[in-house]
Amino acid sequence: MATARRRDVRAHLPVAAVLVATLCYGSTFVIVQDALHRVTPMGFILLRFGIGALVLAPVALFVGWRAAPIPGPVTADRSGRGFVVAVLVMSVVLFAGYGFQNAGLQHTSSSNSAFITGLFVVFTPLVETVWYRRAPSPRVLCAVVLVAIGLFLLTGSQVSMGRGDALTLACAACFAIWTVQTAVHAPRFHPIAITAAQLGMLAVLSIPWVVVQGIGRVDGGVWAAAALTGVGCSALAFSLQTWAQRRIDPSRTAILLTLEPVTAGVVGWFVGERLGVRGYVGAAVILAGVVVVELGTRGAREWRSSRVEASAGATGAS
Repeated sequence: MATARRRDVRAHLPVAAVLVATLCYGSTFVIVQDALHRVTPMGFILLRFGIGALVLAPVALFVGWRAAPIPGPVTADRSGRGFVVAVLVMSVVLFAGYGFQNAGLQHTSSSNSAFITGLFVVFTPLVETVWYRRAPSPRVLCAVVLVAIGLFLLTGSQVSMGRGDALTLACAACFAIWTVQTAVHAPRFHPIAITAAQLGMLAVLSIPWVVVQGIGRVDGGVWAAAALTGVGCSALAFSLQTWAQRRIDPSRTAILLTLEPVTAGVVGWFVGERLGVRGYVGAAVILAGVVVVELGTRGAREWRSSRVEASAGATGAS
């Protein structure tokens, strides 16, 4: 019985890891917003991800890029070249997501931006279906619908599609692709190594933009925000999410990540911000979506089985 209990606890660790990552992502909105009044968005990205990369670099160099292999995607290249390609693809996609988000914020409201960015939860099952050639389960689709409705209510957005909204929609698509690509590459390489390399690449990619746009006024508050997000929201949270995605599917991960605005709302409540009735209803609907996707583990088992079959097919074809 003790062995079965330990096995059951281990089965829930990936979900717990994503939830901790979500808590990190959602708990820093207030300090980041304050920092962005004094520093440019790309300047903050440089500081945040640069600090995160420096924190993880010694550990990444110690553990190396290889990790114990688990049943993974069709592409099974675990070489140094495969590691570099994976990091480049993931970093460029994620950086494009942040770029589209920043550009969109210049032409749309923050509430619309928050809602449309959150729609990556809708795009993720579509990208996953194309990549794995397997449709998401009805449970996941139901949870996605609930979460999308909850996000709309929580953010107080308006139905529109201007230039800024279209740019932010591109951001959501990039985040969805990145979530699926994380699931693709996480089984192949060590989570800390691939996270550290991504953070470093994101910092490097931001340098040309900082040269053109400037970095702004970097004071103690900005350094504190960059250090907190660099260590907590980047080094720690990205590593936890990458490790978790070795074991749970991208759509389920995306649904769990939509608790980020709920977390932000809770933190905002403690500093005097209120969501209003509509916002609290939206948060409740998001929680309902998370409960729906977490009811039972059959979908997760089926997803792992499809990865095993894909890997077996690739081995047989080679």
